[in-house]
Amino acid sequence: MDTPDDDLEFDFFEDEPATTEAQSHSRVRLPRRGGRGTGMRRPTAPPRGVTPLVRLLGLIAILIAALVVFGLVIQSCASTSKEETYKNYKAKVAAVAQSSTQDGAELATELTTPGVKVADIDSKLSGLSQQERQALAVAQRINPPGRLRTIHENLIEALQLRVNGIEGLAAAFRATAASKAKGDASLLVAPAQRLVASDIIWSDLYQGPANNVMRQQGITDVAAPKSAFVANQDLVTERSMALVLQRLRGASTGGTPTGLHGTNIISTKVLPGGQSLSETQENTVTATADLQFAVTIADSGDSQEVGIKVTLTIAKPGGAIVKTKTLPLINPGQQRTVTFADLGQVPFAQKTTVKVDVSPVPGEHTTTNNRASYPVIFSLG
Repeated sequence: MDTPDDDLEFDFFEDEPATTEAQSHSRVRLPRRGGRGTGMRRPTAPPRGVTPLVRLLGLIAILIAALVVFGLVIQSCASTSKEETYKNYKAKVAAVAQSSTQDGAELATELTTPGVKVADIDSKLSGLSQQERQALAVAQRINPPGRLRTIHENLIEALQLRVNGIEGLAAAFRATAASKAKGDASLLVAPAQRLVASDIIWSDLYQGPANNVMRQQGITDVAAPKSAFVANQDLVTERSMALVLQRLRGASTGGTPTGLHGTNIISTKVLPGGQSLSETQENTVTATADLQFAVTIADSGDSQEVGIKVTLTIAKPGGAIVKTKTLPLINPGQQRTVTFADLGQVPFAQKTTVKVDVSPVPGEHTTTNNRASYPVIFSLG
């Protein structure tokens, strides 16, 4: 028996899956316009193109901040490195400066030592010349920061002048050792002037410009070292050199000093006020924190005197205050002042005595004017 046609058609459409088109149409919903509802809407999302842009801008900002911080760190490190470079340079130059200054002080001491002879001077100058040559060699090996290279050459020139000056003095002393000509001192002036010139070059053409460069570079806690070779300007004039030769020749003969020799006390003043002390009247002295006594003496003879000891004594219970200083050199007719400081605790509100004694120089016969005694009462003011 045949199956009815309508049953076959029903089974066919029942088993066939729904088409894609049918599914898509079934999911489409139209937005509601008005009508009832909860009144809430979903938050509107930013356009898809804005979020990446915001993220990119944030990343750029972070990178810029990191670069700024990194740049500051590099700048700080560079500044520290530059400062250390200048500090290391200063330390090397300071060693040379100190050595050369010491050589100058030794030369002055040798020329002002009582009883020194020409042979002694020649030997001392030979040693100082070698020391200055070593200082020059060290300075030539120093590698200065770039901006100081040209200025450093002036330092080297100053040291070269010191070598030339010392060697010139040695040659002049040897040449005039056996002579008695009055014009011999002129042979000593030229090399002595080289020593003076070396100090000027160091100060004006090295130290000052070097400090200017370091300030321009922002280096404020490093200063170019100072060095002065001529410790006593009185030794480098032609008159002084003539007196030096006269004194050295007298010592070389080994005889008794000839001519008039002697010193005398001119005044004793209280500093900082400048009060002059009297030997005949009682002196009331205000004992300030920076109390000092300035003793002025004169060369009353016709010869150059050196190594003069001056002693200040303040009497007080329990032990006197005694201070001694040495006046390196004084020329005939010249007045020089010796200042005594750091006196300690002076006796207050009681009578005491301040004494000054100047040691006699060789060949001095009158010594009564080498001593002075002042009655004093110290007050607190």
